[in-house]
Amino acid sequence: MKNVVIDASVAVKWFLRQAEDEDHVPEAVAVLRRIGDRTLQPIQPPHWLAEVAAVLARRYPQAAQPGIELLVAMDIPIMTGLACYQRALFLSQNLDHHLFDTLYHATALETGATLITADRHYWRKAGGLGHIALLHVFDLP
Repeated sequence: MKNVVIDASVAVKWFLRQAEDEDHVPEAVAVLRRIGDRTLQPIQPPHWLAEVAAVLARRYPQAAQPGIELLVAMDIPIMTGLACYQRALFLSQNLDHHLFDTLYHATALETGATLITADRHYWRKAGGLGHIALLHVFDLP
């Protein structure tokens, strides 16, 4: 079982499968299937449900409520603790990037997991730090 962190840019694709402006949806769904069959084990930062809910409420309001209920039912472990926040702050300041994005990466770095993201902007800044993969090139186990 491989540990992963799924950022909101990937998780929302699970619910926006028909959106014409979403790319790499099949890859995101494949990640979800690997989570379902326990090939991948996610661990998430504390804010991830709120971030996914915010995107769903804005882009696909009819899916927001059932979507969040499904995500909560997955009972995904949440990373908490000072070390994760300290690393996220360090990344945010040194990469000049939003803290919510760096919390995903800090979770991966602190746990040895791989952050799977569709956020190319963040990946370009942080890819050299390791424990991060773009969704469309992530090698599924």
